[in-house]
Amino acid sequence: MMTAAILTTMVEVAILICLLQLATATATATATTAAASSLSYPSHQILAVQEIIDTTKSAAQVPQTQLLDHETIESGESHGGKRWKLNLVHRDKLSENDDGHRRRTEARLKRDVKRVAILNSRIGGNHTKGGVEGGRFEVEDFGSEVISGMRQGSGEYFVRIGVGSPPRSQYMVVDSGSDVVWVQCLPCKQCYQQSDPLFDPASSASFVAVSCASPVCQHAETAVGCHGHGGGRWCKYEVSYGDGSYTKGTLALETLSFGNTFIRNVAIGCGHRNQGLFVGAAGLLGIGGGSMSLVSQLGGEAGGAFSYCLVSRGAGSLGSLEFGRESLPTDSAVWVPLLRNPRFPSFYYVGLSGLGVGGVQVTIPEPIFKLSDMGHGGVVMDTGTAVTRLPTVAYAAFRDTFIVQTTNLPRAPPVSIFDTCYDLNGFVTVRVPTVSFYFSGGPVLTLPASNFLIPVDDMGTFCFAFAPTSSGLSIIGNIQQEGIQISFDSTNGLMGFGPNVC
Repeated sequence: MMTAAILTTMVEVAILICLLQLATATATATATTAAASSLSYPSHQILAVQEIIDTTKSAAQVPQTQLLDHETIESGESHGGKRWKLNLVHRDKLSENDDGHRRRTEARLKRDVKRVAILNSRIGGNHTKGGVEGGRFEVEDFGSEVISGMRQGSGEYFVRIGVGSPPRSQYMVVDSGSDVVWVQCLPCKQCYQQSDPLFDPASSASFVAVSCASPVCQHAETAVGCHGHGGGRWCKYEVSYGDGSYTKGTLALETLSFGNTFIRNVAIGCGHRNQGLFVGAAGLLGIGGGSMSLVSQLGGEAGGAFSYCLVSRGAGSLGSLEFGRESLPTDSAVWVPLLRNPRFPSFYYVGLSGLGVGGVQVTIPEPIFKLSDMGHGGVVMDTGTAVTRLPTVAYAAFRDTFIVQTTNLPRAPPVSIFDTCYDLNGFVTVRVPTVSFYFSGGPVLTLPASNFLIPVDDMGTFCFAFAPTSSGLSIIGNIQQEGIQISFDSTNGLMGFGPNVC
C-alpha cells in the first residue's frame, strides 16, 4: 500500500475574508465572505492519518486531581467591559476508565442518538416545563424520581466554577441548548455520583430560596408553582424533556464564582432528586438564548456576548469558554446572522444555504434548511450534540458527492450511525476533498479534515462524521465545531467563526 509524505505541521484554522489558499501540509478550516464568491475555493486538503492515530492511542486520561485545578483561567475588566474565561474540558478527560477508543466512540455515539432524540422531541413541541420544589427542604415532599437530562446525552463539555459563599468548586456541563443553571443539592434523597461533594445550601451564606411572590418566580419560564405554607412558600421549577427526563427542585438566588470574580444573585435550580449514569458533573450550566440562561442573567455584565473553543478529541490541551464583549474577536472573524425562533428561544439558529465538497456546492434545495414561519426546521448550533445531523435528502446528496471524490480510498464497513467509513490503516497522510458549510448571505466555512473524517478505533478506521435525520431539524454538532473559535453576539444577533484556534 502506498503511503504519502509525513505531515509535520500542526493542524490549524485560518479564517480569511479573501481568496483562501490551502497551505501544502496543513489541514485548514477557512471561512470566506460573499466578496470571494467569484473565486475558487480550496478543493482538497491533507488528513494526517498516522498523527491522528498516534494521538488517539496516546490519549491517556487526565487524572481528575489535575483537572481540579483547571478552573478559571482569566478574569478582568478593561475599557471594553468585563471578561471571564474558563477552561473547557471534554467529558472523556474525566473518565476514570480507559476502555479504548472504539468503546469510547461507541458510547459517545449512543449518547448522541439520545441527545438528538431529545432535541427533536423538544423542538417538535412535545416537551413540557416543570420545576424545582422548594421549602426548607423536605425531600419527601418531592414527587416522582427525577432523571437528569444529562443522563440522556447532554453532557459533552465541562467547566469548573464555584457555587455559593464560600465557593464550592463544582464541575458543570455546558449546554448551549439549555437555559437552566442547576446543581445537585443536599438534602438529596437520590442523587447520581459526582466528582465533588454535593452542594449544601445550608453551608452557603449567599443562598436564598426564591419566594413565590418574587418577580423571579413569576417570570421564570421554568417555574411551576409554590411549595410550603404561610410565609415559607418557595418557588418550584421543573424542566422536562420529550423522553420523560426532567429535573426539579427549589429555585434560588446564589453566588457563582469564576476564579476571583463573583457573580451574585444568579437564579439557579437546587436539585434534590437526581439520578443519572454520568461522568461526575454536579449540574448544568445553560448558555442558551432564553431568559434564565447564564448569558441572559449576566445581562450588561457580559453585554450578551460569549465565545467558546472546543478542544479537539484526544488533544492534550484544554478548550475555553469566555463571557463578555471582550471575548469577541475584533477582526478577521466571519459573522453570520443568528435567526430567532420565538417558539424555542433557547436554541441558536443560523441560516444555512448549502453544503460543499471539493470546493463546489452540492446541489441541494435550499428550502430544506429553512426555518419556517411556524418555527419548524432550520439549523441549530449545539454543543451537546456530537455529530452533525442533516435531513435525509440533503445528507444523501452530500455523502454521495463525497464518496465519488474518495474512490481512491479503501472502504470499511459502517460503524454505528456512520454509513461511510474508510480503512486508512498503513497510510501516513491522505489527500481528501474539502467539506464546507455555505451560510446564507455568502460566508463559507471550510472544515479541517479532522472535523469530518474521524477515527472510530485505533486501527485506522475513519468515518465521515455526519448522519441523516428524518426530522426537518438540522444540527451542527461539536465535532464539526472543534478547534474553531465560535462567538455569539446576542445583542447584535450575530455568530462568528474564528480567527483563533484551540
